[in-house]
Amino acid sequence: MIQHLIDGILIGSVLSLGAAGLTMIMHILRFANFSHAELLSIGAYAALVFDQIFKAVEPFFSEQIGAFSITWALFLAMFFSLVLTGASAVLFDFLVFRRIREKGDELSMVFASFGLALIIRNLIGLSFGLSTQLYSKDIVFATVFSRDPLIAFKLDHLATLSITLVIMLAIHLVLSRTNFGYSLRAVGENPELAQINGIDLKRTIIMVWFLGGGLAAFAGVFYGLTNQITPMIGSDLVLPVFAATIVGGIGSIYGALLGGFIVGVAANVALIILPSGYSPSVPFLIIIVVLLIRPNGLFGESRI
Repeated sequence: MIQHLIDGILIGSVLSLGAAGLTMIMHILRFANFSHAELLSIGAYAALVFDQIFKAVEPFFSEQIGAFSITWALFLAMFFSLVLTGASAVLFDFLVFRRIREKGDELSMVFASFGLALIIRNLIGLSFGLSTQLYSKDIVFATVFSRDPLIAFKLDHLATLSITLVIMLAIHLVLSRTNFGYSLRAVGENPELAQINGIDLKRTIIMVWFLGGGLAAFAGVFYGLTNQITPMIGSDLVLPVFAATIVGGIGSIYGALLGGFIVGVAANVALIILPSGYSPSVPFLIIIVVLLIRPNGLFGESRI
């Protein structure tokens, strides 16, 4: 039970970062972006490319950081992946969503996001192949912290969870202490009134896409560290990420962060009574239960 709980918290940290970026976009632009999960794939593969580049340029970057399997090259690659993925999200909005948004058809944006997700997924498969890849081929064994009850996890998991908590703190500071945070809430509540008060709507939208893409990049890299890198990352995580967003409440970034942990823990604890093949259905069940009991989510508010 405790081991499943720990595993759920670890996967929940990945879902939280992905859901935080998704809920910001849904809060501002008011549409369900099903291509958002593919940004996790872009982030994971971008980090893989930059990791190899840094290792080729400077041998020192191939050294591991302490007892972790994470190398200095991968650590630096995360931040370059953030920039590239954030820029990709802005580009997708410019090429696809902005043009549809100007016509005022939100439903068409949802359908477009489905098509964009398939395009991104297949382009990644054509570029990198369909086989699984790893950031490191070294075998890393889990550290046993307790045998009764059994508690074991890799140090890399502890590193990803720690970095996730730091990112969450940074998100809180940005939302509560910066003009961007105030602008984000204002635009989400009433875009027209926000513009009247001098907020640059286009600039805010660009920053939301970039930040959402950056958070997705970190989520994709962390998922790749604890699992395998495949073009199907987005396909595998789209429902859990949406479930986390709905549980927390659409538009609530804090709710999305908490929702990610709730979905991660619920999906892993369910393995105690369900065969592993049924675990993908858990996010569906969570979405249905939350919509029946509290349609606006834990922290969401009703919107007209």
